[in-house]
Amino acid sequence: MDQPLLRGESARGCCSYSTLKAWLPILSWLPKYKLKWLQMDVLAGLTVGLTAVPQALAYAEVAGLPVQYGLYSAFMGGFIYTLLGTSKDVTLGPTAIMSLLCSSVVGGHPQRAVLLTLLCGLIQAVMALLRLGFLLDFISYPVIKGFTCAAAVTIGFGQVKNILGLHGIPQEFFLEVYYTFYKIPEARVGDVVLGLLCLFLLIMLVFMKASLGSDDADASISSSVARKLVWTVATMRNALVVVAASLIAFSWDAYGHHVFTITGQTTKGLPPFRPPPTSDTTANGTVVPFREIVEDFGGGLAVIPFMGVLESIAIAKAFASQNDYRIDANQELLAIGVTNIMGSFVSAYPVTGSFGRTAVNSQTGVCTPAGGIVTSVIVLLSLAFLMPAFYYIPKACLAAVIICAVAPMVDYRVVAKMWRIRKLDLLPFVVTFLMSFWQVQYGIVGGVAVSGALLLYNTARPQIKVSDHNVLVMELSSGLSFPAMEYLSHIIHTQALQVSPPRSVVLDCHHVSTIDYTVINELSDLLRQFKLRQVQLVFSGLQPSVLKVLLAADLQGFRCTDNVEEAMQMVLRNLMDE
Repeated sequence: MDQPLLRGESARGCCSYSTLKAWLPILSWLPKYKLKWLQMDVLAGLTVGLTAVPQALAYAEVAGLPVQYGLYSAFMGGFIYTLLGTSKDVTLGPTAIMSLLCSSVVGGHPQRAVLLTLLCGLIQAVMALLRLGFLLDFISYPVIKGFTCAAAVTIGFGQVKNILGLHGIPQEFFLEVYYTFYKIPEARVGDVVLGLLCLFLLIMLVFMKASLGSDDADASISSSVARKLVWTVATMRNALVVVAASLIAFSWDAYGHHVFTITGQTTKGLPPFRPPPTSDTTANGTVVPFREIVEDFGGGLAVIPFMGVLESIAIAKAFASQNDYRIDANQELLAIGVTNIMGSFVSAYPVTGSFGRTAVNSQTGVCTPAGGIVTSVIVLLSLAFLMPAFYYIPKACLAAVIICAVAPMVDYRVVAKMWRIRKLDLLPFVVTFLMSFWQVQYGIVGGVAVSGALLLYNTARPQIKVSDHNVLVMELSSGLSFPAMEYLSHIIHTQALQVSPPRSVVLDCHHVSTIDYTVINELSDLLRQFKLRQVQLVFSGLQPSVLKVLLAADLQGFRCTDNVEEAMQMVLRNLMDE
């Protein structure tokens, strides 16, 4: 006869399985998987895959890497996120912002980009294991918007040279602007015509897709089949435009007319699975050791992991709210970290969540993260069989894809909103925006520093409401921490102790939830000053935890009441007795 499980063993088994599900979210939805979900996941995966391939090729150009590295970076995320991700909608892969950051740090060196991916993944995974996701809360919204707007302008203008077919343009933004305009007379007619035509088609398809949600669209497109056809064409616009442009370039090249700047030779086949390099070799054969490479990365080694996590979690939260489910931020952090670690073994550069592809995934009706597997298979098939065809992709076409992808990131309306709500928020926004044109990572660091300074200033200078009811009542509108104590002491001295005659004060502390040694020390000095002047300092509304600390400190002359009215009556009664 089988022995029944002991209660402790059952609890341990349940606990261990719950823990395993927390670390592997796939265990939460895989046992309930349905055939209908499979149909929707395959459809969404195919649609996102046809979007991901041309975008990956284009973003590799932004990163300053050969185009195949975009595809190397686009498939690992689908497999890892299926196991570890908590959002059904998010798709991981190369993005415009991460490509720009990668370019600014590695300067177009593929081996360094792969090593950067490994280091970013390790940092993100350690942050997840130590539950350090809260650090992202210190990057404020104005900093994020300032950075994304500057990144969109930098990336978009950086593609103008490819639209014009120009060569020899520096990477530094201000020099890039100058030399792009300086070399306009050297523009290639073929690239300009093709680039503008691709831009026009992409913009037209974007507006067609947007119009499907309006009433006019319902009237003009009566057939649901026609609506679905228009939506499908508009959704796969990047792939269709790239294919059409490649066919045009191939046709002209076949007749001996080299009128377009094309991508050129690419490495064929799947990337080898091997450990990422720990050194680099320069053009003259000099070996650069690991330590020097890490030193060259500088602040980018902190900025890129943070921005990657921030971008992906922000996207996950947005779509979780839209589709009524919840995500685990630390688990998302782990998923991105493991994706980058494993991606470094297949020559990927750092990836994160893509807003555009996630939106396509959600709109197509994806049901689980398994849709990412289909997307990854599409990318792998492209690497295995289509690399020779990528030879003829015109750079002007890829530039048009990138410009259309980053244009929505320039959100000029946010400036007006910040002006209406809190004008001071424009300061970190402007600092981040302007500094990002100098060095992208410096823009983020500068914006975070300004936001931190504003946060510290608000902590050190809390609002203190002073009212006079024969007794001065000072209400602290926020908590009381040691940076604010000197300011409070200054207010009390100028308005109560240094006037003639000195006045008693009731300190309303119902907002104060914590207190530290510095505050205790300053309060002790204030109580002594009040006693010397024969007036009183009475505390009211103290929370139990704060009251316990103050009583333990054994402050001489300490008095407290439950509310302000009782404190005022105590002070007035003592004055009358005197």
